[in-house]
Amino acid sequence: MDLNSASTVVLQVLTQATSQDTAVLKPAEEQLKQWETQPGFYSVLLNIFTNHSLDVNVRWLAVLYFKNGIDRYWRRVAPHALSEEEKSTLRAGLITNFNEPVNQIATQISVLIAKVARVDCPRQWPELIPTLVESVKVQDDLQQHRALLTFYHVTKTLASKRLAADRKLFYDLTSSIYSFACSLWNHHTDTFLQQICTGDEAAAANSLERTLLSLKVLRKLTVHGFVEPHWNAEVMGFLHAVFERLKQFLECSRSIRAESICRDRLEKTIILFTKVLLDFLDQHPCSFTALIQRSLEFSVSYVFTEAGEGVVFEQFIVQCMNLIKMIVKNYAYKPSKNIEDSSPETLEAHKIKTAFFTYPTLMEICRRLVTHYFLLTKEELTMWEEDPESFTVEETGGDSWKYSLRPCMEVLFIDIFHEYNQTLTPVLLEMVHSLQGSTNVENTNAILIKDAVYNAVGLAAYELFDSVDFDQWFKNQLLAELQVSHDRYKPIRRRVIWLIGQWISVKFKSDLRPVLYEAIRNLLQDRDLVSVLFFLNVCLPVDDFEFRTDQFLPYLESMFTLLFQLLQEVTQCDTKMHVLHVLSCVIERVNMQIRPYVGCLVQYLPLLWKQSEEHNMLRCAILTTLIHLIQGLGADSKNLYPFLLPVIQLSTDVSQPPHVYLLEDGLELWLVTLENSPCLTPELLRIFQNMSALLELSSENLKNCFKIINAYIFLSSSEFLQMYAADLCRSFCELLKDITIEGQVQVLKVVENVLKVNPVLGPQMFQPLLPSVFRGIIEGERYPVVMSTYLGIMGRVLLQNARFFSLLLSQMACELGQELDQILGNMIEMWVDRMDNITQPERRKLSALALLSLLPSLNSVIQDKFCGIINISVEGLNDVMTEDSETGTYKDCMLMSHFEEPKATEDEEPPTEQDKRKKMLALKDPVHTVSLQQFIYEKLKAQQELLGEQGFHALMETVDTEIVAQLQEFLQGF
Repeated sequence: MDLNSASTVVLQVLTQATSQDTAVLKPAEEQLKQWETQPGFYSVLLNIFTNHSLDVNVRWLAVLYFKNGIDRYWRRVAPHALSEEEKSTLRAGLITNFNEPVNQIATQISVLIAKVARVDCPRQWPELIPTLVESVKVQDDLQQHRALLTFYHVTKTLASKRLAADRKLFYDLTSSIYSFACSLWNHHTDTFLQQICTGDEAAAANSLERTLLSLKVLRKLTVHGFVEPHWNAEVMGFLHAVFERLKQFLECSRSIRAESICRDRLEKTIILFTKVLLDFLDQHPCSFTALIQRSLEFSVSYVFTEAGEGVVFEQFIVQCMNLIKMIVKNYAYKPSKNIEDSSPETLEAHKIKTAFFTYPTLMEICRRLVTHYFLLTKEELTMWEEDPESFTVEETGGDSWKYSLRPCMEVLFIDIFHEYNQTLTPVLLEMVHSLQGSTNVENTNAILIKDAVYNAVGLAAYELFDSVDFDQWFKNQLLAELQVSHDRYKPIRRRVIWLIGQWISVKFKSDLRPVLYEAIRNLLQDRDLVSVLFFLNVCLPVDDFEFRTDQFLPYLESMFTLLFQLLQEVTQCDTKMHVLHVLSCVIERVNMQIRPYVGCLVQYLPLLWKQSEEHNMLRCAILTTLIHLIQGLGADSKNLYPFLLPVIQLSTDVSQPPHVYLLEDGLELWLVTLENSPCLTPELLRIFQNMSALLELSSENLKNCFKIINAYIFLSSSEFLQMYAADLCRSFCELLKDITIEGQVQVLKVVENVLKVNPVLGPQMFQPLLPSVFRGIIEGERYPVVMSTYLGIMGRVLLQNARFFSLLLSQMACELGQELDQILGNMIEMWVDRMDNITQPERRKLSALALLSLLPSLNSVIQDKFCGIINISVEGLNDVMTEDSETGTYKDCMLMSHFEEPKATEDEEPPTEQDKRKKMLALKDPVHTVSLQQFIYEKLKAQQELLGEQGFHALMETVDTEIVAQLQEFLQGF
């Protein structure tokens, strides 16, 4: 691409590509895409975006195309890679000057220079860093800023490389520029502080921007540029200077107006100082040992004493709390139980921590956390009144502890209390004792204090296990507080119910459950929304190992009705999800006993599903509720099919966008629906059309897909296989080409189930898969679990469809070019040899029955393997025969004579329709209907009659005498 002639054309197309008219935009984008691989295209783009006289939008688009091109074509090994000559020209052009006037474009240019540096610096681009260093020294404000911005992005990118060779290059780079970076930072910082003192806010804002960028560079160099930074005096000097600079900047904040442009940048810089410390602690905990004392003194002083009043702000408090937390919890600072195994650095760090966290210090931190930071703010109380749902979501599911004050301070409290529980337990218990009895509803501060103390007791529940008699406290105090109905007492009611939720899995007598259920029901009836939602978040039956259904049943109808009303009343997705979750848990716990009360929910769910079309996470909650609902309704769930089956259809259709969110729960719902279905309906059969695409995905959901296929086989094998056997067989053949061993076994189990359910037609339907099974047996498949399944499949064919087995044997002899008897002999020999691979008693008995089915026979190969067949048969007898202690006779423990619907105990799930179908199937299965003892006797007798006494005796002499003795013992009485 000739630069002179092409520039005008490319500029014209770029201009068209900024158009809002799609008729103009689309052809322009296509043309630019074609040019991406043309030599010289990126040189043209460079000329365009560095020409400040052109339209900003065109230049912006040019720089974006350039940046994307670096990702695709800069590396030498990339298809259509840029030539080395063009790359050299581009590198030189990118750092010719740093005078871009538009901030957004300047940032993009800095980022793309960093992308090139990631690949080429320093080997192919040694001049980059020296050029940047010189450029940040110039007096021109714009050029200095742009160079510093680029310096930061380059440093950030190079610091992120993780290969050992790249790390070594970054260490070398850091050692060469660290002193300069420190002096640059100090210079801009001093300039800013001087300008603030003289009141020149405009100049101070510019200097502060440079301070921020130079500090960002230093952060990357300090954290990632040294192997053992504590040996470098300059690094440790910088880190100690951070504390002094932090104090100076915090004091500056007193004199800067809140609306000033400097204020926001100042706070960003203060936070960046703390990030330097936090990152250094995270990456170099041993090197940080020298900074522990100063970090703790600084953080505790500003956060937990009057020193911080008027200067600290929320995000700074969060960062300081994180710093304290990371020091308290750091494993590098905890000595081993055997002190001699601990490093000197660990012992030193532990010594510093112990000396700092004295009783007065810990007590002050604990008291201030609870009585100052834990208090609900005016904003929170207002939010509670105006939007209780949002308040609850914010309180219980807010941001990560690293970034939001309330979760951060609670995590800090938990960690400090865990580390120093012997010291802090008496402090907290004293606070609790001072709050006995009900609190004056007119005293708002007292109510907020009690709320905060109860919060602390809940957070420290596990640590207080031996120190608090929670059952007595609940009966004597907390229960009475739940019953105070005054509107101003809402914070205490909310906190008490949350507190019970924290303690219920720690220490709460089962006998008190009914009293608790009564209290919760009253809260539901009183529409105390926030208290109820707090309970829903922390005290769910599914998480409660002491939950007893009999205690809950008297409250089931009223609780379920009230929860359903709550579900209808709340408006936010998160809240509806919480309520649905609890309803699901209740249904799961009481199971079939929910049936009289679910009519209203069944009628409401279709409406809620429709309303939640744009809220996939709410739809996931609906799917989970439906899963438990189907399990509770059992066969009656068929009445839900008009709503249920379209839901399953949508959730499991990979061509529909929502499947990304709904697929896992949708498959679970599909499976549960099949397991509880009394019969196969045309609509239920039609949904299986989704399965082919699901099997192609080969995702983590494959296991549930196989369960669903098996469920269809058990439900109605004839109808199902008639429609889908051919497609399934094709899918399985494809899957087996590239699948894990576990996946291979799952496929084979489906085939085994088909043969079990339909031994006549099954082998024909899955005939393409059987040669590989046969081949796997005679070749001695190396994975035992696969071999076991192969033998299970072949056992079914041999025992229940001898005609098809003969055809398969002939096919294999033809394919392998061997005699039919030779193939049969190899199979029997390998079967006998690998019998130990089979661990399931059912399959072991099946193998014995299958091989015995070859008798009686005059075939020399079968007679030659007679010893092995008898060995397997006796092994099978040892597996399945149990001795009757009264009569001394043996019986086959696998025999089933009639169907009895099992009665589930309270702790057991009631049998599903599929369980019943499996039981009925077992009544037709030779493994459960044929006595192995009787079968062996009859086969041996028939062989004896065929060969005569002398011939049979000679055959039996090939069997080990101990095996014969065991056989005779089992066959006594025949």
